[in-house]
Amino acid sequence: MKIQIGGKTIKYNSGRLISAIIGFVILSQVGEIMAGVLVAPTIVFLSDKNRTGRMTIQNPTNTPKEVFVGISFGLPQSDSLGNVTLVLQDSGVTDPRSAMNWVKAFPRKVIIPPNGSQIVRLAANPPPNLPDGEYWAQIVVRSQEGELTVPQANEAEKITTRLNMVMQTAIRLKYRTGKLVSELALTKATARLMNSKVLVMVDLANNGNVSYVGKMKCRLLDIDKKEISSNQVDLAVYRSLKRKIELDTEKGRVPYRVELTISNEGRNDIPPEAMIPGNKIEYAMKVE
Repeated sequence: MKIQIGGKTIKYNSGRLISAIIGFVILSQVGEIMAGVLVAPTIVFLSDKNRTGRMTIQNPTNTPKEVFVGISFGLPQSDSLGNVTLVLQDSGVTDPRSAMNWVKAFPRKVIIPPNGSQIVRLAANPPPNLPDGEYWAQIVVRSQEGELTVPQANEAEKITTRLNMVMQTAIRLKYRTGKLVSELALTKATARLMNSKVLVMVDLANNGNVSYVGKMKCRLLDIDKKEISSNQVDLAVYRSLKRKIELDTEKGRVPYRVELTISNEGRNDIPPEAMIPGNKIEYAMKVE
């Protein structure tokens, strides 16, 4: 027998649970519900001047929620198609910019009552003589969503299993010390006409000592330099990253040129005092 839970298949054979994979959901916006729990803010900033911080977990439901808080490491990674994913590591981290081992969360386990909230405090204890720059970790919040009854395999076996649905979200943590430099390099860019869209692929490299946070904007122009369409995406470049952006075409107008701009402007989701100003990139290319 097979059943679907959270979009994943669970095999159920002869009354025994062979395997169960519970899907994890990564959320990035304040106010979105993660397993019935709200988490804010979505980024925590610590520094050599203020080594402590806090975040709030709210339970807006009518049932208690058991919540676990841990510290992991993970950076956005991209594949050859420009798709970006976040892979979390709990051990074996060798990145010199990892803060996972010296940032702690208190409390790490709590039961939040219905319509209640819990403040989680964060404290950094970095090693001595830490080089200038930004160090990273992910605050992982797991919440029990409740129990689900798995149907019995058949009437003869009379077996019923209950599963806890567990959801997960990751909140970015950045620790900053010393002189901070935000600098991004554009190493490659192409614009190709594919069916009814122009696909822009961009390779980026972080040459600073902090993550480069900003927006990438593209304008598609015709041969008369008149705009056909435009699009933009948020950027967060920690090491190197490949990003893609699609631009709509218009019947009767030949796409000729793409103008690309990358800057720190327009990120209203980050407090101005937390932004590290960086360089601006402007680039133009013909559509192939």
